[in-house]
Amino acid sequence: MENLLLWGFYVMTFYAFLPGLISRTFGFRVFKKGRVHKEIALTFDDGPDPVYTPQLLDLLARYNAKATFFVVGSHAEGQEELLRRMREEGHIIGIHNYVHKSNWVMRPRTVRRQIERTNAVIESATGEKAVYYRPPWGIVNLFDYSNLGYLHIILWSAMFGDWREKVGAERLKRRMMKKMRPGEVLLLHDCGNTLGADKDAPRNMLIALEAYMEEATKKGYTFVGIDEMMKLTDAFRATRRSFFKRAIISMWLLWESAFHLVFRLKKVGEAEVPAFHYRVTTYTGENVQLASGGTVEKGDRIAELHFDNRMLSGIAADSKSPLATGIRMLREVERALPLLADQLASDPDAQHIKAVYGVTMVHRGADRLGFEIFQLPEGLFAKSTRIYLKLLLKVLTNSKQYSHGRKSKDRSDAISPRMVLMPVQKLLTYATVQTRMVKEEVERVAETVDRVLGGAADEASMGTKTTAF
Repeated sequence: MENLLLWGFYVMTFYAFLPGLISRTFGFRVFKKGRVHKEIALTFDDGPDPVYTPQLLDLLARYNAKATFFVVGSHAEGQEELLRRMREEGHIIGIHNYVHKSNWVMRPRTVRRQIERTNAVIESATGEKAVYYRPPWGIVNLFDYSNLGYLHIILWSAMFGDWREKVGAERLKRRMMKKMRPGEVLLLHDCGNTLGADKDAPRNMLIALEAYMEEATKKGYTFVGIDEMMKLTDAFRATRRSFFKRAIISMWLLWESAFHLVFRLKKVGEAEVPAFHYRVTTYTGENVQLASGGTVEKGDRIAELHFDNRMLSGIAADSKSPLATGIRMLREVERALPLLADQLASDPDAQHIKAVYGVTMVHRGADRLGFEIFQLPEGLFAKSTRIYLKLLLKVLTNSKQYSHGRKSKDRSDAISPRMVLMPVQKLLTYATVQTRMVKEEVERVAETVDRVLGGAADEASMGTKTTAF
């Protein structure tokens, strides 16, 4: 008997207790709090209630607030009109089981049937199936993670004991006011017809909620459905790097500063954060035949280009994907090429270079700027460069957004580093274009000055003659 009880304890621990603890504590496979600027999610369990839910909908409408209702299927049956009103007024309807019973004491098949039966009620009333699920008391079992993969499991960040009438409206309001913060997912109840709840407890909830909403609105908060809260949170996280990423980027920028110092890289242009730097060095790779004629051979003098990592980091932080990062970086390169051409033309160290050279993953579209693009010869350098740049890309950008909707072949090609070369004669055309533009501008200014001076002379001559008369 003792062994049987012990085995029962083990089974319940791994079936229910540990999954529930992990989800509630660490948010594993569940959503429980948002990361947003000024939004709060109101969620209501156990309804609908024929008395209190309509009053709640009226209150939400007065504040133009959207909420999420996790309905109990047995309560929703016969109240399809309320479900339709929720949907028509822009609220989200989720599932809270068919009866208010814990998943700990039900088999996985039973939980699934509870959900399917409730979803059938929702779909019959609104024409749409629910995709959000909150298990009663927030308790999940081991199989909920796999069996309910098509549902988003929603927990909460704050609850207040509002199912008990003795808490009172005033105390409930004070508790709620302490949780007036961005991203909060508030758990409230619009029905008291469940085990352990008081039938008229929602009356106090409505009083406290109205005071809470009034104060929150004054402070600039808005109330959104759980779908909007999740979207805003995803967008917020996409623009915020983790502490780990920030630490890596900081070390990477320090390393870049040391690299520039040791190898004496020169900044292109006068901007504080330029598009790239360069150094004049000797080419050590395999011989390359250029399409424009000529070759770049081992031992030739070249200008080796390096993107400025501060600029790359800033652009990547604001871009939604490496593709967007690449487009913006190419634009910066296009703006900087005339500066580079002028600088190299006046740099004594660069008088005999054959080409400008670089290795980059931002190579799509570079040919339109005059670069020729080549595969890196296979070897240790190519392999190490590929690993380094892929890790860098993963740190700087949102890899999930980048991978979404792309075929693996296209993706691997897009993030494969390439060697880019531009013959120095081609580069100097950028300087020629810029010089011609400056010359034309100077000529226009000179013509304007001549006209002004000519007009002034005429006026002076007329003035003299008039005086003479």
